[in-house]
Amino acid sequence: MTLLVAPPAVRCDMRLAPLLLAFLGCADTSTGPAAVAHPPAAEVTFVPGAFGRLTTRQYRNLVEDLLGDVGEPALPADTNPYLFESIGATTEPLSESGVQLYEEHAAAVTEAVFSEPGRRRALVGCEPETVTDACALAFLQDFGRRAYRRPLTGTEEARWLSVAAASSDPWVGLRSAVSGMLQSPWVVYRTELGSPDPDRSGLHRLDDHELASRLAFVLWNRGPDDALLDAADAGRLSEPGGLEAEVDRMLADTRVRQSTEVFFEQYLDLARFDRSAPDPGTFPSWTPALKAAMRSETLLLVDELVYRKDADVRRIFSQRRAFVNDVLADHYGLDVPGASPITFVPVDLPPDAERAGVLGLGAFLVMNAHATETSPTLRGKYVVERVLCSTVPPPPGDIELDLSEETGEPQSLRERLEQHRDDPACSACHALMDPTGFLFEHFDASGAWRADDDGSPIDATGALQGQELDGAGALGDMLATHPSVGPCMTRQYYRHAHGRLDDDDLESVTLEQISGAFAAGGHRFGALQRAVVLHPSFRFVAAPAEAR
Repeated sequence: MTLLVAPPAVRCDMRLAPLLLAFLGCADTSTGPAAVAHPPAAEVTFVPGAFGRLTTRQYRNLVEDLLGDVGEPALPADTNPYLFESIGATTEPLSESGVQLYEEHAAAVTEAVFSEPGRRRALVGCEPETVTDACALAFLQDFGRRAYRRPLTGTEEARWLSVAAASSDPWVGLRSAVSGMLQSPWVVYRTELGSPDPDRSGLHRLDDHELASRLAFVLWNRGPDDALLDAADAGRLSEPGGLEAEVDRMLADTRVRQSTEVFFEQYLDLARFDRSAPDPGTFPSWTPALKAAMRSETLLLVDELVYRKDADVRRIFSQRRAFVNDVLADHYGLDVPGASPITFVPVDLPPDAERAGVLGLGAFLVMNAHATETSPTLRGKYVVERVLCSTVPPPPGDIELDLSEETGEPQSLRERLEQHRDDPACSACHALMDPTGFLFEHFDASGAWRADDDGSPIDATGALQGQELDGAGALGDMLATHPSVGPCMTRQYYRHAHGRLDDDDLESVTLEQISGAFAAGGHRFGALQRAVVLHPSFRFVAAPAEAR
């Protein structure tokens, strides 16, 4: 039984499958409607709402909350165009094979639950005698409310009751209904379309249930809990102070930590680190255990600043702090009593240490290097684009990228890159990246410290945006107070939360307002999360073109 509709795209202003267009009551507006401005006092411009698919992680979390631990049957893999999985889920089409995976997943997880008498009884909460008795109906209503993130309509209740009634065995019937719900577009996708705002022409306001769902998946990376659904049922998210109260409750809940970790994994591009590895012949100390330790270390540093210290999150670039187990301590050349294969020990590094913040950790250094040597270009590009949100144009298609030595005389990588920049077609882009990347030259391609490069002295001088610096530590200190870091992190989290790239022409005021609130909150990450979800752009969307 395949019930999932797989749209080729997921916005009302993009291509939707015909059935979904009719299902949602929206039309194809792929030419892109003009945005509608907020009243002049706010100067906020709104963009159309979305019908975006849950990321695979979000969907698995939702199913776990609904059914308990059911393992991890295969689902379509998350992708991260423009850094974030939420953008991939909102913009990339779901293939026919992807639809099949959801059907197989629903069959597998419901079989795991309904084949065990004790487990299915615990799920349903009673023993149905028939598929139409009060027990079965109450379960379908409750399960549907939590899966759909809103109460089922009368038509939906009747539909799922009829699916269950197709079997004379109530347990078989309920399993069929649950399996079908898990494939419903209303479950697999997030509706954020809203309805016309009576006070503002051209705007749609998300209803309380759409808002509750959006809040939960952004702040917790999972569906709403009962308290949030109760607040939506009662209309409290539309009342003065109601939304703020729920946001504060959710930010105080431990579930927010998983969502924060997901954001930083993608913001820092740890998926690319997972695909990286130095050449083991060149770096014999490189092992899977060392790689795993580097990944853990990065997230431990973020967790300490965001939660244990609740500090200015820009300090992730300057903090002289390492979290190491025994293998990582050895790689970094640190003597750390108490470290073991499973025990990570925090280590305070000297105030002038070059290993500063996340850019001094192994994960960044390895993924922005080649297999056998460093890459100032990759390391500089990461800082310029990801940390400062500047754009580096791609190289022309006919540019020679081989920097191997062409003469018998040894050349350092720095010398070869400087020769490369002599080419006018290369100079502009490399001037943006290489001076910053050179600051990391004391760290080899495995993230270890080096005093020289095959006998040649290291030159770790460089610059960021024309300001001369010496070493990665100086760069980290500069980034901790750099005027572009806070606004860039705001932009990145805004993209993550909204599941799309922002439009500078339409959303510059929105981003300035959120960035201002982030700064006013001491650049604490919780202040950024709060500013994004409480901003009007989170609650209001532009009306579809046909509704204006």
